[in-house]
Amino acid sequence: MTSLAGELYLLRCKGRDQVEVYDVISYRLLRCLTVPDIHSVYIRDMTSCIHYRCVYIADLYCECVHRLDAQGAFTRWAVNDELCGLSVNTAHNVIVTCPHVRKIKEFSSDGDLLRQLTLPDDVIRPWHAIQTHSDQFIVSHGVSSDPVNRVCMMSADGRHIVHSHGGQRGSDTGQYDWPWHLAVDDNEFVFVVDKYNRRVTLLSPTLQYVRQVVSPDQLKWEPDRLCLDTQRRLLYITDNDLDFKSCKSLGRVVVVRV
Repeated sequence: MTSLAGELYLLRCKGRDQVEVYDVISYRLLRCLTVPDIHSVYIRDMTSCIHYRCVYIADLYCECVHRLDAQGAFTRWAVNDELCGLSVNTAHNVIVTCPHVRKIKEFSSDGDLLRQLTLPDDVIRPWHAIQTHSDQFIVSHGVSSDPVNRVCMMSADGRHIVHSHGGQRGSDTGQYDWPWHLAVDDNEFVFVVDKYNRRVTLLSPTLQYVRQVVSPDQLKWEPDRLCLDTQRRLLYITDNDLDFKSCKSLGRVVVVRV
């Protein structure tokens, strides 16, 4: 799920190759865009770029990024590693997070690899990275089986942790159980999806705890993606119950004013 120019783009886990486009005011379905050879059950993230007026889709199955413009034209390019989170930086380039090799890769909009950063050994399984205006990276990492589940601010070269929030897996304030996806607002406050704790946490620009934005009683299943509309101050959260073996799913989008 992502937003672009007053529209929401949504890809369901249903064995189809269509991206659904909805109006952000009425939530009315406007059109469906076909992306050939996309593998919806293996999609790991979506993000958008207002500069190029396009949407990027991370496809784990073919280790590639699909590029879909607002008119429905599409291309794709290889990442050559297992990939997860996507974001777009201030230079309008695509930041791709590769969890198993602990790398952040930066690509141009046309898929040219511009650079890659290897994160420290203790940043185990990074899922999503967002580059700040100061060129540092906010990175979420860890699953239930890992010793550390947290959100880190990395130096611009990816080698050093500047700030962090979290640590040993848990459910208390200040702990996470699979911090999966991030959103950063214009003031660099950070929203974190805490997947198995079923909540969304807000952190300051230095990753200090601010408050819980979404609580478990606001969700039916498990949250796993965020999309922040900074203009309308709306946070969209996907709330899903997925069966990956059968590609059957229940889900909805929860909208919260922030």
